[in-house]
Amino acid sequence: MIERHTYRVIVRGTWEGLTEEARTRLLAEAADHGMAGMRFTQEGSLSYEPVPLKHFSMRFVVVSDAADGEEMAGAIAEDRAETALRALGYGFRGLRSAVTDLDTMKINRKSRSRR
Repeated sequence: MIERHTYRVIVRGTWEGLTEEARTRLLAEAADHGMAGMRFTQEGSLSYEPVPLKHFSMRFVVVSDAADGEEMAGAIAEDRAETALRALGYGFRGLRSAVTDLDTMKINRKSRSRR
């Protein structure tokens, strides 16, 4: 049986070549893409600061074969980000990802004596 792991991936990038229409739309929707909207989802959640409108991040949940590792999870998330951004008509460059494997994370629990 294939072991599957769940990864949280943050894809970061820089806006590039935005049309005036895309820039106007991003600025108009900025309130929906701030800190409060940051969630890890399969579709990805977009966040950015409107001033200056320069960088963005997208947060993804990727479920993948454990043998493929974090590098594959990052590649999958970057592909999802490219697809979503192109569908919205947004220009971008320099995608890079940071991956956390939730199945191998160590959770530090407080001992009863520290409560």
